[in-house]
Amino acid sequence: MPEASVPQPQPEKLVLVAEAAEAEIYFAPLAMTLATYIDPEGIAHVRDAFIFGANSHVGQARQSGEPYISHPVAVAEILAGLHMDEATLTAAILHDVIEDTAVAREEIVARFGEEVARLVDGVSKLTQIRFKSKAEAQAANFRKMMMAMVEDVRVILIKLADRLHNMRTLGVMRPDKRRRIARETLDIYTPIASRLGLNSLRHELEDMGFSALYPTRYRVISEAVRKARGNRKEIVAGIEERFIHRFGEEGLRVQIDAREKRPYSIYRKMMQKHLTFKEVFDVFAVRIVANSVDDCYRALGIVHNLYKPLPGRFKDYIAIPKANGYQSLHTILFGPHGIPLEVQIRTNEMHQFAESGIAAHWLYKSSHDQGTVTQARAREWLRDLLEIQQKAGNPQEFLESVKVDLFPDEVYVFTPMGEIIELPRRATVVDFAYAIHTDVGNHCVACKIDRRFAPLSTPLENGQTIEIITAEGAEPNPNWLSFVVTARARANIRNYLKNLQDSEAIKLGHRLLAKSLNAESIDFNDIKTDRLKRLLAEYHHDGLSDLLREIGLGNRMAPLVARLLMADENTDEGAESHGAMTSLNATQTPIISGTEGLVVDFAKCCHPIPGDAVVGFLSTGRGIVVHRHDCGNAADVGVHPERWLAVNWADPALGDYQALIVIHAKNVRGGLARIASAAAETGADIDDVRFDDRDVNLTIITVTLRVADRVHLARVMRRIKQVPDVVKVLRP
Repeated sequence: MPEASVPQPQPEKLVLVAEAAEAEIYFAPLAMTLATYIDPEGIAHVRDAFIFGANSHVGQARQSGEPYISHPVAVAEILAGLHMDEATLTAAILHDVIEDTAVAREEIVARFGEEVARLVDGVSKLTQIRFKSKAEAQAANFRKMMMAMVEDVRVILIKLADRLHNMRTLGVMRPDKRRRIARETLDIYTPIASRLGLNSLRHELEDMGFSALYPTRYRVISEAVRKARGNRKEIVAGIEERFIHRFGEEGLRVQIDAREKRPYSIYRKMMQKHLTFKEVFDVFAVRIVANSVDDCYRALGIVHNLYKPLPGRFKDYIAIPKANGYQSLHTILFGPHGIPLEVQIRTNEMHQFAESGIAAHWLYKSSHDQGTVTQARAREWLRDLLEIQQKAGNPQEFLESVKVDLFPDEVYVFTPMGEIIELPRRATVVDFAYAIHTDVGNHCVACKIDRRFAPLSTPLENGQTIEIITAEGAEPNPNWLSFVVTARARANIRNYLKNLQDSEAIKLGHRLLAKSLNAESIDFNDIKTDRLKRLLAEYHHDGLSDLLREIGLGNRMAPLVARLLMADENTDEGAESHGAMTSLNATQTPIISGTEGLVVDFAKCCHPIPGDAVVGFLSTGRGIVVHRHDCGNAADVGVHPERWLAVNWADPALGDYQALIVIHAKNVRGGLARIASAAAETGADIDDVRFDDRDVNLTIITVTLRVADRVHLARVMRRIKQVPDVVKVLRP
């Protein structure tokens, strides 16, 4: 009798359960998009992921009431628009299954492979670890996602698409949650999209974030743009026609596209330059796409011959690309009726990468993809992220460092060999040194700017040539943390200080404190023993070594400790000669954290208030003088750099503070009374009023107010702007 045949195991088939079957309609649009660039076998694999995801999310719904699977499919559809590969699309559909369902990572690996599982895991949040605070959890999640992105940039592409769909469906959320998500989008995700060159995603995220965070401002600006469109439509059309005619005469083939600035771009320009909408003339712009780089420069010559360029407003991002690899020529022209007109000129490939950035590797495949500027810049930034992560002490420190790096207002400087180094605005020589190499930063002792010696704290300017002088035994100075601005420099300095041996930290602390005392003509050995004991007790240190270690590690500032040790509380003369130092045992809460026992004064040149970014200057007669970070005097750190300190407001910084505002108002009877009444309604007191009559119609009023903080001042300015005769209110 023949043996019965043993049935062979068959591959498991994925079958939709009844409820998930209703979600099938969501896959149809995605399948149509995939059919334009993925083969049928690949589409079948993505559909298997859809069936698995639909079954996993059965019983779950979005706040809109739709089946939950509609969200991951929409995320995949956004990525399909960028022609992302099969693994990315599969991971996009499954990106929430580990976090929100009972499916384990191992099951993803078994069904869809390690590559997909790694992408899903990179996007998933850290749900199994308990954190001390929500801020710490968010920072840890962010670090995990960014480190996964360093390994595979597709992780952040999935996350950005996920955030984009969430923003598109934000209307169903509570107002407070809408504002929180919008703020997070504008603070973190749009800068990342910008850094990776994903301008098409960035523009949509910015406008939706703006409309959710400031709905009234968005509505007002959008309406103003709509009205301006009617007034200027014929002018812009005429300019476009003249361009087409002139390029035809010159035999240069180009594509010309007139466009409007987006509401968020207009709002940001108004805020940065203190402009009203009527003063933002370049609401409309013209984009010219040429066939080659040579044609771009020919086109520039043609438009400059057609309309005069605005001096100082030409930028060549083709020769020197932006941080994200963006390339284009930008110029501002005097258009008809004196209206400034922005013109951008680029090649077709540059335009494709300007819109899609790093995703253009998938969207526009070519033989030289890997050589593109965008790819190279993105990879360089990802390498920097890895280094920052390795040096960061905790997730929140990492998040702080990356946020600093995400908002670069670029400065371009040169090495002695002519290499271009790109740094954020206000970057110093030390930032430059660390941008060259970590060892150069750690061992730098001096520098030359354009062949002249300059302090290491000197802020750099465009076009300068920087030469770093190093010494083998040199070490990073804790005081550098008070003026460096790049995440890389800050992370490396902190890492070095943390790794100092205990004895080295004490020696360094002793050296720094002795130097600060010598600057005040005091010898370290002349410090009174009882004074030192009181200081150690106040700081809760067991001995002098603990204090010196804290100074050496950068946890306490040597100049502040020196001032406290110098104060002689037993004589009125000593107190007066050293800035009227108060007793260390004073119970008054400090306004600036870490300044217990010191007099704190506020600079009259910039009137800092709580909420402002501030720096401190150690003044012999006035204690610590606090300036706003963007104050013109604070920018001059090259003069006595050892006296400038990084300081922060105490929490809470109670009291009233003087603030200065400038009001442009029509010259009408009773105008000042209405302004004073508006200020009083918000609880602000007026200390002083000065007038500067420009003409019979316009008066410029400088008002000194007393407010609690930046939020209070913003409320006052908002109320004054509502006064009918007020044209503009700004804070100098």
